[in-house]
Amino acid sequence: MKILVLGAGAIGGYFGGRLAEAGADVTFLVRERRAAQLEGDGLVVKSPHGDIRRKVRIVREGAVKPEYDLAVLTCKAYDLDAAIASIQPAIGPATFVLPLLNGLAHLERLDAAFGAGRVLGGTCYLAGTLTPEGEVVQLSRLHRIAFGKRPGNDAKAAVALMKLAAAFTKTQLDSQLASDILLEMWEKYVLLATLAAMTCLMRGAVGDVIATDEGEALMEACLATCEDTAKAAGHEPRADRMAQARRMLTERGSTFTASMLRDVEAGLRTEADHIVGDMLKRASAAKVPCGILRAAYCHLQTYEARRQREKK
Repeated sequence: MKILVLGAGAIGGYFGGRLAEAGADVTFLVRERRAAQLEGDGLVVKSPHGDIRRKVRIVREGAVKPEYDLAVLTCKAYDLDAAIASIQPAIGPATFVLPLLNGLAHLERLDAAFGAGRVLGGTCYLAGTLTPEGEVVQLSRLHRIAFGKRPGNDAKAAVALMKLAAAFTKTQLDSQLASDILLEMWEKYVLLATLAAMTCLMRGAVGDVIATDEGEALMEACLATCEDTAKAAGHEPRADRMAQARRMLTERGSTFTASMLRDVEAGLRTEADHIVGDMLKRASAAKVPCGILRAAYCHLQTYEARRQREKK
């Protein structure tokens, strides 16, 4: 199976790197600056599960050809249009696309670009960052990926997914070929939207929020909004997954934050529209009470408006 990974940042570099380490046929599609780092130092991953430092196959934008069985998208949501343009030349008649973006809003855009028959479902859990020197640094031990067939996928998707699952079994990753990938995606979305909304709105980690008089109640209310939105969409999260999410979101002393908060603190663009904004839109359409999401999204939009104003 020939796999093309768009980008070699925290997500693409880590999951693609683990596949390459296990002997999979992986090529990274990268821009010039990242290409120079990979050619010079190789792919460098710092991880509690063992470091990686190895030469990897790369291809630059403009040189990619339609010779891959699978194209993996690991971009930020606001770069989705650019990502689609970058991988378009790599998409042959039998190529499937596996997006590992947060949330769900990207699926409609990808279906329009490539056809619903070839856009698979996928989600991953990884806290990581790409340093200015080009090193992928994993920030916790969690490294999980799930992928599966979406309704409307081509019948041959099952074969491609089985091959991908076989490749992941040779790694140390927690990987799953899911029977209901949309449920997996919704469960992560419920957790992430709550985490992003609350840690950004309150400008602190989970433990900081929970240490306040009203923090736990507000966190529970936000989580309930996101859970009820998933139910309204026909994807009720499983009880054990909700219990796990609740523990993570109410743990006293926890330093757990959304990467979106790190982006805010660094003055960077965020995925607010794709995560908090899209969840708010879905909640409103389903008539789910969503006051906390509304406040969080307003907070993030205000941040972005100020960021744009101060750039001028």
